[in-house]
Amino acid sequence: MLAPFFIIALTVRQQENNMPLPYMTKIRTDGSGLWSTRATAVDTISLEVTASRFDGEVWGELRVYFNTDSWDVGEDGLIYTDGGFQDQLRDKLRMIGLPGEDVGYSEQGMQGDNYVSLDVGREFIEAWEKLGHAVEGDQAE
Repeated sequence: MLAPFFIIALTVRQQENNMPLPYMTKIRTDGSGLWSTRATAVDTISLEVTASRFDGEVWGELRVYFNTDSWDVGEDGLIYTDGGFQDQLRDKLRMIGLPGEDVGYSEQGMQGDNYVSLDVGREFIEAWEKLGHAVEGDQAE
């Protein structure tokens, strides 16, 4: 039997008004990050993708929102650069049909108090849209 943090409850539907996609699961940190040594399960609550398209190039940001009762940036530090969190997130994204290998931490200044910011590329954005999820941002080619 899989440990509880591998259970994914995901609502797959087009989001109206570009609301974040509900994504309730637990993703473990392993304490390997530059801003935190805490190893624990983090309760994620939603995913949001923004994209920019310009002159044939496509890039974007994936925000993984988390419950601040399970991770407090003020006390625990940033999840940013934690290898265990990123590896598990990539695996979980693959489980729902998204290319986890096209996801990597964005810069430190883009991290939030209630979300982890990650860069995503064309492959991820196209797969996200193919699954019927809304993408915020500049849609002009």
